[in-house]
Amino acid sequence: MIEAGGDSASPLRTGWVTHERYWWHDLGSAAVYVRAGGYVEPDIHVDHPGAKRRLRNLVEVSGLAERLVPIRPRNATNDELRRLHTSRYIDLVRAMSDGAGGDAGHNALVGPGSFEIAALAVGGCIEAVEAVLEGKVDNAFALVRPPGHHALADQGIGYCLFGNTALAVMHARAKGVARVAIVDWDVHHGNGTQAAFWVDPTVLTISIHQDRHFPHDSGFVEEVGEGAGRGANINIPLPPGSGLGAYRAAFERIVMPALARFQPELIVVACGFDASALDPLGRQLLYSDGFRTMTGLVRRAAETLCGGKLVLCQEGGYSTGYVPFCGLAVLEELSGIRTFVEDPFMAARRGAFAYQELQPHQELAIRAAEENLRLVPG
Repeated sequence: MIEAGGDSASPLRTGWVTHERYWWHDLGSAAVYVRAGGYVEPDIHVDHPGAKRRLRNLVEVSGLAERLVPIRPRNATNDELRRLHTSRYIDLVRAMSDGAGGDAGHNALVGPGSFEIAALAVGGCIEAVEAVLEGKVDNAFALVRPPGHHALADQGIGYCLFGNTALAVMHARAKGVARVAIVDWDVHHGNGTQAAFWVDPTVLTISIHQDRHFPHDSGFVEEVGEGAGRGANINIPLPPGSGLGAYRAAFERIVMPALARFQPELIVVACGFDASALDPLGRQLLYSDGFRTMTGLVRRAAETLCGGKLVLCQEGGYSTGYVPFCGLAVLEELSGIRTFVEDPFMAARRGAFAYQELQPHQELAIRAAEENLRLVPG
C-alpha cells in the first residue's frame, strides 16, 4: 500500500515508538471527574485509548509501519523523573497506581498500573531522542500515552502525569546537547513544558494553541520567560476557529524565524491532534493536510539548522475517527513515504472548507506574538 514515486524515492529513516501498554492506562468513566450532582450518565473517558490505538493500527494496515524503524521504549528511571518532578509527587503517583487510584492533581487520573505506563511514556520519548542523537534514525515519532505537556513538577494536570516532552529534552541536555527547541502544536497550552524551562535560556519553548482554552489562565503572549530565560518562551494563542491559514502564518512568521535565530541542535515537537476540526476538546479547524504542512515546515527547519534531528512526541487528540488520518499524514511527511491511504474526511469536505484562510482577527493575534521575536536568544 506504499505509493510509488514522489518522496518515496528518497525516504528518511524515521523511528517509530509504540507499545501495547500505552493503551492500558485506564481513566475509568467520564462521570468520575465531571461530578455534576449524579446526573452524568457513565460513559468512557474522552482520553480513552481508542484514538491512539487506531492511529497505530492505520499505520500498520497502510504498510507504512514496515518502512519505519522500530524503537523499543523503556521505563524512565526515578532519577530521570526527578529531573523535573519532586520525589513526593513521584511517590504519590506510584502509591495511587499501586492502590485505589485517584487524581494526582487536576484531572490527572491515576488507575491501576498507571505509574509504570506513564514511566514507559517518558522512556519512549527519551529513547526516540536517544536514537536520533546517536544517528540510528534521521527523525522519530513517539506514539505514547498518557500525554505530558501540562504536568508540573509537583502535580499532574489535564490527563498528564509526567512531563514526557520536557523530560526527553532534559535527557538531551544531559547528553550534551547545548540548545534544544520545543514546538508545541497541541490545541491546549503547554503550561507544564513552559514552566519546566521558564528561566532556562538553553531551551526555546514555542506553544501554538487555542487562546484561553486550557489552562484558561496561561499561554498569553506576555509570558516570555524570566531571568536568563527571558525571550526563550513564545506563546501564540490563536482565536477559536483558526484553520490552516492562521497556523501557516504562525509558522512562517514566528516559528521558523525563531528557530533560525535560536539555532537549536535538536527540535522536539509536542504533537497533539486536538486542533483538528473534528476533535471534541478543541475548536480549531485543521485537517490532516494542516498537520502535514506543519510537519513539513518543521522537518525542513531541522534539516537546515540541526542536521535533521527532529523528534515528535504524542500529546492530545481525542477524535477516534480522525486522529489516525492526522497521524498518518505526519508520519508520511516525516519519512518521505506516501501511502495510498486517502483522508476520507477531507474528501467529504473538499470545496467546503470554511475559514481556512487567515482571518483579520487571527492576523491581530499573530502580530501580537510576532513582537516577541526580538527577544529570542541568538
